[in-house]
Amino acid sequence: MSYDLAVWDGDRPGDDDQAGSAYDELYELYLKSDDVAVPPVPRIVAYVEALVARYPDDDRNVVWASPPVIEEASGPMVYLLMSYGKAEEVSGFAAALARGHGLICFDPQEECLRP
Repeated sequence: MSYDLAVWDGDRPGDDDQAGSAYDELYELYLKSDDVAVPPVPRIVAYVEALVARYPDDDRNVVWASPPVIEEASGPMVYLLMSYGKAEEVSGFAAALARGHGLICFDPQEECLRP
């Protein structure tokens, strides 16, 4: 079982409904299909590097449900799958880090923006 967050580069949606629509569109374009690999944009790469500097995605770590994290990135988006037991701690850090990098953080379970 995992707790998921989506982080993307773009303009901040005005509300949770707009964020949900943006998430659906980006997920469909960049993550749903394995047919076309799109390299992650530099801001997403920098974000993932900072995230795994704090929470490494090696075999000794049980934070990530799907390491390596960078493999869950495509174009302007990364989909984070974290173990449920670490979700509160890691998701708070991931959301704050996204904000610090000028990125959008969305919780697809709750269908809301993370502050």
